[in-house]
Amino acid sequence: MINSSDSIQKLIEHFASLPSIGKKTAQRLVFHLLKKDKNYIQDFAKSLISISENVILCSSCNNFADTDPCPICSSHKRNSNIICVVEQPSDIIVIEKTNEFFGKYHVLHGLLNPLDGITPDVLKIKELLPRLTEVDELILALNPTIEGEVTIQYLSKLIKPLDIKISRIARGVPIGSSLEFTDQATISNAFESRIYI
Repeated sequence: MINSSDSIQKLIEHFASLPSIGKKTAQRLVFHLLKKDKNYIQDFAKSLISISENVILCSSCNNFADTDPCPICSSHKRNSNIICVVEQPSDIIVIEKTNEFFGKYHVLHGLLNPLDGITPDVLKIKELLPRLTEVDELILALNPTIEGEVTIQYLSKLIKPLDIKISRIARGVPIGSSLEFTDQATISNAFESRIYI
């Protein structure tokens, strides 16, 4: 097969290398961009260059930011006595959208998975420990996967001697779903995490 444009093909390959984007979606994205005016494409390219040049890891929480410390860590309106531990920076965006959490965060950048070589020294766990000197509660907001459970158990065992309250986010049946179509593990977790009213 002969490609009409090496530039198009290269951009398709870049898009296809992104998570959950296959070759067909990558191709649609590239041809969508080609229909846009040059200013849009140049602005798009500048945004990509900007994240490469300007985005850094916050030295306190390990979130992606343009400044160090990040706006959340430097905010005096946030409660420094509560830290919410998350797997990835994208999890902070999800939690912030709820407007329910007003503490600070700590990003692990992954979950423990010894089979894939992800051990405690690979994650940002040692960076968390010095932050715990004046913390009252640690909330573990990790995904309910095997790796998430292993990480929660590891962190709980590590932090228990520090006499800090450790909690985890509740798990259960999502709003708008039907019990009939919910798996047994989710229903079991919903009963375990039930709230008394």
